[in-house]
Amino acid sequence: MATKQPLWQLHEAKGALQRAVRRVRTQGPQRVVKQRGEAVVIVSAEEFDRASERARQPASAGRILSFGADRRSSLDLARKRRHDENA
Repeated sequence: MATKQPLWQLHEAKGALQRAVRRVRTQGPQRVVKQRGEAVVIVSAEEFDRASERARQPASAGRILSFGADRRSSLDLARKRRHDENA
């Protein structure tokens, strides 16, 4: 059984989108949901750019350490033994 899709007049859809964009600017991200759950989240361009930049950050400690090695920095990872005076 096919579900009936809602019909939108173009001017109604534009108006709804304009209101959502204004709310993003004043209230933050806006969730757009469908009958069966979430569909999308509308965010500001600035917030999207910040999130995209974070996604480009090194993801693991190994990558972070290799980043330092590329810069020819010296990092001494040798473990030094402690001499226990009571032993």
